[in-house]
Amino acid sequence: MTTRPEPGLVIRYAYLWRSEAEEGRIESSKDRPCAVVVTTIHGDGKTTVYVAPITHRPPSDSRHAIEIPLGTKKRLGLDDERSWIITNDLNAFTWPGPDIRFVGGGEDRGFAYGALPKALMIDLVLAIRRNVREGRARPVRRDE
Repeated sequence: MTTRPEPGLVIRYAYLWRSEAEEGRIESSKDRPCAVVVTTIHGDGKTTVYVAPITHRPPSDSRHAIEIPLGTKKRLGLDDERSWIITNDLNAFTWPGPDIRFVGGGEDRGFAYGALPKALMIDLVLAIRRNVREGRARPVRRDE
């Protein structure tokens, strides 16, 4: 994998919801687009990546999600259905990790759809920070 996991990059990933992890599940039930929120490079050279899931399911609380504009979805090659980035449920893993998946079309397309616009990324980071500060967002560690 040659693409670096930069904040704002949308990747295909086997996301494990916090509720699934709390039930004892260790495997995701579905691969989905996820937005890279933060990356941390450690002294040993390893990179920890934090991702937020993208879903079609409308949020139960609008404070915990950001809707993705249709134009952004089209540019990324996603479908035309309404979608949200969830801001109070995160996964964290050591890059590249076994749960990254190829985007439709196989290896030639890689694992990334593209990048979110800067303004949307700023809104996403601010929303996640607020949820972390308020104790509503805890990452599920996906390292094996």
